[in-house]
Amino acid sequence: MPTRRVMVTGAAGQLGGVICEQFGGGHDDYDVTALTRADLDLTDHDAVQRAVHDTQPGLIINCAAYNRVDDAEDDAVAALAVNAFAVRSLARAATRVGAILVHYSTDFVFDGTAGVPYTEADEPNPGNVYGSSKLIGEWFALDVPSAYVIRVESLFGGSPARSSVDWIIDAILGRREVRVFTDRIVSPSYVHDVARATRSLVESDAATGLFHCVNSGHGTWWEVAEEIARQVGAEPRLVPASLETARLRAARPRYCALSNAKLSAAGVALKSWQDALRRHLRSRRSVD
Repeated sequence: MPTRRVMVTGAAGQLGGVICEQFGGGHDDYDVTALTRADLDLTDHDAVQRAVHDTQPGLIINCAAYNRVDDAEDDAVAALAVNAFAVRSLARAATRVGAILVHYSTDFVFDGTAGVPYTEADEPNPGNVYGSSKLIGEWFALDVPSAYVIRVESLFGGSPARSSVDWIIDAILGRREVRVFTDRIVSPSYVHDVARATRSLVESDAATGLFHCVNSGHGTWWEVAEEIARQVGAEPRLVPASLETARLRAARPRYCALSNAKLSAAGVALKSWQDALRRHLRSRRSVD
């Protein structure tokens, strides 16, 4: 990289906060400029150009996203502004200063009709506005000469703890009923593993491009809930749910599992989601 300056956008979010921790804080680490939504309006193209020009980063990591999946169905303009056109602004700024751009995307770019984990070579076919806006953002990001587009899914860990995994953990520990999908298959992504993998990838000799970054393995949300209950030693009160009966405004992909084989081949291996869950639960106990 031209410099060890790193600009992180979306720094106040679940992933952004952990990315800032991963790249900053040590004597041999990077000089991190952490920007929240209050610091920089990513939908203001000129403001983005000025911020990047003034910072002169060698690496831009975009953790900002509009991720209110159902709301996006009624507010496509807002979803596109953040997930697509803001990425275009960052991409143009990164190209001007010669920076590497890291941008995060999602499993929602797929329609969920597969039967085996999706690879980077599989054709996207989003089934809702959110997924479409994220796919367009991928295209803009990949226009940068040096860009990593990293697809993650079902993120958990970090702060604030608003993930589906944490919601299930809280319900099981509180001995409350919790409705979980029996027909939606996911590859959960531990945010700390994603952050470490991101740093390893940009510091490696791996070619830039598209990567899936999820913990190894996959399961239904029901199986994830059962594993949580097993690890915490509690008897769960699980209520089965299905996509057909959920009546969600935005269609969800049924089969969401992603393959991390390409990332592993680049020398960045991620442990199983069960192992990641164990570490997350340990972290939660230390905080409590």
